[in-house]
Amino acid sequence: MQNGMNKVKLGLLCVLSVFLCHVVCAQEQPQPGSVSIQPIYDTPPPPVKTLSAYSELYKRLPDSVYSEYVTMLIDAKQYKDAEKIVLIQMSNNRQNPLLHIDLGNVYAWEKNYAKAQKQYDSLVRYLNGDDILTQRIAKAFMEAGNDDYAILTYERASQILNAPYYYNIPLARLYDKCGRIDRSIDMLLVFIPGQGVNLENVKSLLLELMGSDSAKLQQMQKALIRKINTDPGNAYYAELLTWIYTQKNDWDGALVQMEAVDERNKEGGRRLIDLAHSAMAAKQYDAAEKAYDDIIAQGKDVPYYIQALSEKLNVAFTQLKNDSAVNPQTLSSLLKLYDSFLVQYPKQYSTQTAADYAALEAQYAGNAPKAIEILQTAIATPDTRREMGGRFKLQLADYYLLLGQVWDATLTYSQVDKEFKQDMLGEDARFRNAKVAYYRGDFEWAQKQLSILKASTSELIANDALYLSVLITENVQDSNYYPLERFAYADLLLFQNKDKDAESLLDSINKAFPKHPLNDDIIMKRAEIAIKHHDYNKALTHLKNIYEQYGQDVLGDDAVFMMAELYQNNLHQPDQAKHYYEQLILDYPGSTYVQTARQRLAMLNNGVIP
Repeated sequence: MQNGMNKVKLGLLCVLSVFLCHVVCAQEQPQPGSVSIQPIYDTPPPPVKTLSAYSELYKRLPDSVYSEYVTMLIDAKQYKDAEKIVLIQMSNNRQNPLLHIDLGNVYAWEKNYAKAQKQYDSLVRYLNGDDILTQRIAKAFMEAGNDDYAILTYERASQILNAPYYYNIPLARLYDKCGRIDRSIDMLLVFIPGQGVNLENVKSLLLELMGSDSAKLQQMQKALIRKINTDPGNAYYAELLTWIYTQKNDWDGALVQMEAVDERNKEGGRRLIDLAHSAMAAKQYDAAEKAYDDIIAQGKDVPYYIQALSEKLNVAFTQLKNDSAVNPQTLSSLLKLYDSFLVQYPKQYSTQTAADYAALEAQYAGNAPKAIEILQTAIATPDTRREMGGRFKLQLADYYLLLGQVWDATLTYSQVDKEFKQDMLGEDARFRNAKVAYYRGDFEWAQKQLSILKASTSELIANDALYLSVLITENVQDSNYYPLERFAYADLLLFQNKDKDAESLLDSINKAFPKHPLNDDIIMKRAEIAIKHHDYNKALTHLKNIYEQYGQDVLGDDAVFMMAELYQNNLHQPDQAKHYYEQLILDYPGSTYVQTARQRLAMLNNGVIP
């Protein structure tokens, strides 16, 4: 197939069509002859020698230079010669109907719009319902810059097939491109009874076309409300409207819509659960809590009642983790709620709720023995799935380590390693065991494990293993292991939440070995401690110190990425975040963080908060 001038943008004709009277609504059928056309710009003529050279070349190799030659003739305003060449090509290639576009384009540049339109219309009439042919013709019109005729092509094909919405997706894109937002929305809101609708695909297309444009989102919202008023039982429209509300950050509006759908369809909270999950992902904790409360208010007989109780606890736990200072009264109340819930529903010991309760006791209440008791109960619960049991055991081993029971920790990690040898859980267990060896100062054994884990299928484990391996390698090159041993012990103290002791130990290493290669690692640990205590400005000071003094070392890209994340997620300064994402991409093009940085930067540039 020859695309003629469709591929050429070197001053090639580009025709803009404007609809006068065709297809205002889905019921009205499009007809050829309803489109007026005119070229949108002019181009300077090519040098005479070049045109002459192409003329000679065309005589020898007509098919090879056809498109370029016709383009040059049009640029030189030699329209009759261009028409002649296209007609010859059409005579020699009668099986290629797309050449009618080339001829129409020649007439359009000649301002003979009636003849141009006749050629375009003849191509639309050539449609016979064959999908491949329809797609070829529509694509050819789009490549020629003639989007309105591409629309007419799809509409005419839909008419022939007696399937009004067969091409709703490409039509939605084209309508949007031509500024016909209402028609684009109409195509996107198609619901055909008896046919499955992939809601996530529709949402993706909406994001593509609407983006963060508030005016378009408002139009979409109004259109959905009209659809719901016409067809109130259609959950498809209601769910899309809820999603639009969330995109506008109107979570109360979204909740009202989901409540109505849930009540109308007697779903027992299914869509409210989905809304709560979306709210949690967007850190809209109040909205999530309200959604769970709506389910709980329906009573114990609804199918999602226990799940709502459990996940509402997780909302409170998540909020507590994000607080800069944990309120003792809030912590005490939450612990009682967890305990009461698991007493009333003991089968829930097999779920993430038990893991959260244990974490709350060990990491926030300082009660590791109670956390161990919870996890042992969870592991022994008959309903606990194998993988969940493995996760419980990893957490259990962590808390043994928290209490200084190193042998019990190592033994439990090894059990998980053996049970999940080929799984991610097994790799995680091996890495944690390697860290125990590192804490104990057994660097040789730790290195053997880390050398294997650097090839882990988990990027996180592989990166952590690589960092720890490099840390050991760089600091055991001479016989003086003392600084690294003290640093490793400080790392263990941090794991055990003995932050002040750890900081004192890190200070002593600095004083005793002021020029030691561990200095940047020590600063990074201080930054991590500051972040743990929500002192983000102090953390930024440490991270900037690493970038400025040790930017060429292994932690340089980590420091820049962490600064970007702090500015974005904790200090809510998107401009500063963009600056450091850009800095990372420029200074560390080989960093494992580059892809993530590009994604975050693109979202921030589009006004979207990741």
